[in-house]
Amino acid sequence: MRSRVGYRTLGVDSERRKHLLRNLAISLIEHGKIKTTDAKAKELVKFISKLITTAKDDNLASRRRVLSKLNNNKIAVRKLFDEIAPQFKERNGGYVRAIKLGFRKGDAAPISIVEFVE
Repeated sequence: MRSRVGYRTLGVDSERRKHLLRNLAISLIEHGKIKTTDAKAKELVKFISKLITTAKDDNLASRRRVLSKLNNNKIAVRKLFDEIAPQFKERNGGYVRAIKLGFRKGDAAPISIVEFVE
């Protein structure tokens, strides 16, 4: 039974899952929109929403916290704090959406697009 489980395992161990979410978040920040499977998209929405909420409070401690979550990628952190977080200053959550596209041709995995809400 799946009661009180806080996250999806995504078929990998915890360290690989952290790296996967970190890389997906960096790609989303850099490109603004990515295409991935539904399960990864739902986990990415939770992960990136917490980062944006932290980035809205622009101070040194929050920058260091986000830097540690994004594997010291200074370019992505700078873009998150300078361009993305100020857009959502007045918004209380719901920064990212996942839109279902259909199924992938090769293995019929459900695919979604993850993008920032305008």
